[in-house]
Amino acid sequence: MSDPTSAAVCIGEAMIMLAGGPGPLRDVEVFRRSVGGAECNVAGGLAALGVPTTWVSRLGDDGFGQHVLRDLQQRGVDVGGVELDQQRPTALYVKESDGARSRMHYYRTGSAAAAMSPEFLQRAEVQARLAGARLVHTTGITAAISSSSAAMLERLATQPRDFLLSVDLNWRPMLWRDKDPAALWRLLGAADIVLIGADEAEVFAGTRDVDELYERVGAETLVVKDDAHTAMVVTSEGRTEVPALSVEVVETVGAGDAFAAGFLAGTLSELPMEQRLRLGHLTAAAVLTKPEDHAPPPPREQRERLLNATAAEWAATKVSA
Repeated sequence: MSDPTSAAVCIGEAMIMLAGGPGPLRDVEVFRRSVGGAECNVAGGLAALGVPTTWVSRLGDDGFGQHVLRDLQQRGVDVGGVELDQQRPTALYVKESDGARSRMHYYRTGSAAAAMSPEFLQRAEVQARLAGARLVHTTGITAAISSSSAAMLERLATQPRDFLLSVDLNWRPMLWRDKDPAALWRLLGAADIVLIGADEAEVFAGTRDVDELYERVGAETLVVKDDAHTAMVVTSEGRTEVPALSVEVVETVGAGDAFAAGFLAGTLSELPMEQRLRLGHLTAAAVLTKPEDHAPPPPREQRERLLNATAAEWAATKVSA
């Protein structure tokens, strides 16, 4: 039986990922299946770090949807708030690989998750999980997949709440084509924690200047990730910056979600800001060394050692596959 009392709730679309071998799709005959999607990646990452976590969404009542449920349950995530749709399908995307580069092909139009709406939040299974949460996490992707899901997140952000609201921008220009991003700006402004990549900040907000970005976003806590270089958290009390680890990269997809899971787990544990950023770097590094969208975090003993390492020890750490 699912337990509705979780410290963290993640809301957003899950997708089946089909990864082909190297070469153009027209020549690929065999694909490897796994589960992807920003919010379920974060949910799995939080659960792997020992945080009781729920993932809430809608799935097609199909084989792919059943696989998503089974995968997340096996990773320790509560899925009792998921609604199955007998008409709309589970979304999927296909990864096309050409050497060290990958290209994603998305098939998500009309998905079950795109039918989420403000009414979805009124379901008893969802209300019970939100009522017990200390943190709720979502992304700009969920705001983009449909107008009804954007309205759902606006309702979530503006209604009275006892939880921290975390939003990872995850700016996807193709999803916002011919759409007004005003709803996304409102969501960011209502959030307690906003995570954003420095490169996407420049495209979305027109600036990489952290102070200007902090003022424009409006959240109390802003986390700016600069890929392989550094991560910085900005609050009204000041800045904290931690350099990224040296990593032997296999695949970059999913690393941002893993970073979010680490940082948010550190937030729930009330770690110092430097350690929250370090935990984000550690969980991201684990994913960077694997071909899938998610990976187990480093063992607890290793995490504790590096969280408490000196700056020199941290800088000398190298992570390989």
